[in-house]
Amino acid sequence: LPAHKPDLAPGFSNINHVPGYQVPYGYPQHAPGTYQGVAGAGSYGFQVQAMRVPSELAVPPIQNQPIVKEGTIWMPIPPPLPNCPPGLQYLTQIDQILIHQQIELLEILTGFETNNKYEIKNALGQRVYFAAEDTDCCTRNCCGPSRPFTIRIIDNLGHEVITLQRPLRCSSCCFPCCLQEMEVQAPPGTPVGYVVQNWHACLPKFTIQDEKRMDILKITGPCVACSCCDDVNFEVKSLDETAAVGRISKQWTGFLKEAFTDADNFGITFPMDLDVKMKAVMIGACFLIDFMFFEHAGDNQQRVGVWQ
Repeated sequence: LPAHKPDLAPGFSNINHVPGYQVPYGYPQHAPGTYQGVAGAGSYGFQVQAMRVPSELAVPPIQNQPIVKEGTIWMPIPPPLPNCPPGLQYLTQIDQILIHQQIELLEILTGFETNNKYEIKNALGQRVYFAAEDTDCCTRNCCGPSRPFTIRIIDNLGHEVITLQRPLRCSSCCFPCCLQEMEVQAPPGTPVGYVVQNWHACLPKFTIQDEKRMDILKITGPCVACSCCDDVNFEVKSLDETAAVGRISKQWTGFLKEAFTDADNFGITFPMDLDVKMKAVMIGACFLIDFMFFEHAGDNQQRVGVWQ
């Protein structure tokens, strides 16, 4: 007689699917391709139903499950890794990052510049980090997007794991001796890399350096960094600029949002096996690019290139 097959659980068409289990660490989160949409990511396999699983189909449970705090789904906490700064172990599991700047109603209604806040998510829509600018009121409203700032990036335990520091520098390529720079610290107080603007007559160009100021990667943007109905891509390349390593993309968010707010969305891609310190520096580069080219909300002061 044929072996008896257990009945399928309600709502499941595949007997091999066990609800509540996540992809083990070290496996890709998604199929290779372009940025994955995060709409509806909040319901991605997180509603666990109680059911009996036949012993022959059971698999060892994954201990780290997504964490839900105040309606926000956080990425599971990876185990600590040797030679990895605390808090950066999240970055070993992902090759894409989505950065969403939060809309500030006070800015929209009054034009009064407030501290920027950002959600940093993985491709599943799970929050990896939360970032907040720490700049005084006078600096924000007097210096505008050219302001020096500190951005503090915290994990889902509330620990500050990355600190970005941008000193006050010239915002025009007319002064090649005083171009933009950012220091990336992980943990706070320990530099792991730098983002340095390179002089170029037409193109936005940057160099990613390690903690010893050794050049590691190059970033090249378009001649006109203007977001109009399309994404704006900054290519991350090898030092000789012959091989593509990743990309920082300013994503088009629609006419209303682009015209009336300075809340921007960015996507970052990099190799899964890239040094986590360099992944953190690429996040810093994204914030520097945002402030340099996209912080104004569709007004006459919007910067579109290295000269303006």
